[in-house]
Amino acid sequence: MPPNDVRTLLRTAVPTAAAGAVAVAISALVAGGKGALGAVVATLIVILFMGIGLLVLERTAKSLPHLFQAMGLMLYTAQILLLFIFVAAFKNTTLFNPKAFAITLVAATLVWIAAQTRAHMKAKILYVEPDSSEGKKPENKGSSS
Repeated sequence: MPPNDVRTLLRTAVPTAAAGAVAVAISALVAGGKGALGAVVATLIVILFMGIGLLVLERTAKSLPHLFQAMGLMLYTAQILLLFIFVAAFKNTTLFNPKAFAITLVAATLVWIAAQTRAHMKAKILYVEPDSSEGKKPENKGSSS
């Protein structure tokens, strides 16, 4: 995994995990142990889904750059739909507090998106490939002199 990808992943996963820890503490105070468990599950789901999505998007950007924007839109749409499916599937669960789960899921997703945006803005990614040979001028094809 390239260092840029690892850096981006860390800069997004760490704030999300920190927000998840805050959500676990708040959920434990408000809803007890089941609230804390719901917050933990939600945080892990967000980090897993969004982390996999980020890795897929980074690989797509490197191998198929012309599909990057379309892939990003499709990926984020799929992630949001999957998160809604998780909320709907665990709406009536007795394993953990579904309200703490849903609120933490939304909050952790928003933190992930904000952290990912900040990480990409701070990254120093070249948008032009540097020329490997110094001093070599490009040839003008088609011009006769």
